[in-house]
Amino acid sequence: MSLKAFLADERGTTAVEYGLICALIFLVIVTSVSAFGNKTTNMMNTVSAAIGGAIGG
Repeated sequence: MSLKAFLADERGTTAVEYGLICALIFLVIVTSVSAFGNKTTNMMNTVSAAIGGAIGG
């Protein structure tokens, strides 16, 4: 296979594009779950402190 034919061959580009799309979707999901987890933890700590203060503990 000559270099010109090799450079013109686009059979693998679709797989690479799908791989990049999957990687970006994965990063968005991980970032979203992490942010949601941090906010949930902060909320639970606030609720726990409020309950502890209300019952005198």
